[in-house]
Amino acid sequence: MSRVCEICGKGPSAGNKITRRGLPKYKGGIGLHTTGVTKRRFLPNIRLVRAVVDGTRRRVRTCAACLKQGRVQKV
Repeated sequence: MSRVCEICGKGPSAGNKITRRGLPKYKGGIGLHTTGVTKRRFLPNIRLVRAVVDGTRRRVRTCAACLKQGRVQKV
């Protein structure tokens, strides 16, 4: 299944998962130490909805943000 919104074009983006050990200084520790950095993907919240596109009904893959903003007219 494609992870791209057909309305706004939002797709997966890349980032890092940072693993830390220790107690923060403001809690009385000596500070957080980074022990690992791993690549990860942030996936958009894609929904398959029936919508009206150019006067016809069809199933469209849209992100939840487009549904909330009203960019998609549901059947």
